[in-house]
Amino acid sequence: MRVAIAGAGAVGRSIAGELLENGHEILLIDKAPTAISVERVPMAEWLLADACEITSLDEAALQRCNVVIAATGDDKVNLVVSLLAKTEYGVPRVVARVNNPKNEWLFNESWGVDVAVSTPRLMSALVEEAVSVGDLVRLLRFSHGDANLVELTLPPESALAGTQVGDVAWPEDTSLVTIIRGTRVLTPTREDSLEAGDELLFVAAQAREEQLEDLLSVRREGTTD
Repeated sequence: MRVAIAGAGAVGRSIAGELLENGHEILLIDKAPTAISVERVPMAEWLLADACEITSLDEAALQRCNVVIAATGDDKVNLVVSLLAKTEYGVPRVVARVNNPKNEWLFNESWGVDVAVSTPRLMSALVEEAVSVGDLVRLLRFSHGDANLVELTLPPESALAGTQVGDVAWPEDTSLVTIIRGTRVLTPTREDSLEAGDELLFVAAQAREEQLEDLLSVRREGTTD
C-alpha cells in the first residue's frame, strides 16, 4: 500500500516508521528544509514541497496513493491537503490530524476527511477508559455516516454478562468488531459469550451511543444478582 504523509515532524515520522515496519510504501512531504531528515526514516521517500500546492501533489503522484495522512501541526493545512487529496486525486482513504479540538467539527467528508484523529480527545478518552467500567468512551470519529469507534468495559452487574453475542438485540447502526479479554483479541462470533471485564469495541452511529451504553451497563428490572 502506498501512503503519503503531509508533515514530516515528529508525528509524521513516527507514523511513517510504524507503517514501514508493516511493509507499506511511504512518501513524506514537508515544505520546511529543516524537516527533511532522511536519516531518521531512511526507508521512506522524501519530498521537499508544499503539500497545499497542486504542482507539489502532482510531483508526489498522489493519484497512486491508497491513503493520504495530513499530519502537520496546522489544522488549516491538514484540511486543505485532505480536500485536495479527495477531490483532485480521488484518494480512497484520507486521515487527518486535528490539533485544536475546537476545529474538530470541520474535519468531515465536506473537507475530504474519512477519519479525523484528535490527539487531545484520544488522550482524554484513554484516561476515561482506564478509570471507567460501564461507561461508553468515544475513541475515534469517522466522518462518513456519522459513526464513531467506541469502547465499553462490561461491568459485572451487566445483564448481558454470560449472554452469547448472537442472542443480544443490538441497537441498529452498531457493530461489535472486537472483544479484548485479558491479553486476547477476539473476533466475535454469534456463539461467543460476553464476560464481565470484557473490553468491547464497536463502530456505532452517534445517535445510538446512549442506547448502546444503557444496554450494556444496566441490569434489567427483575434480574437478581
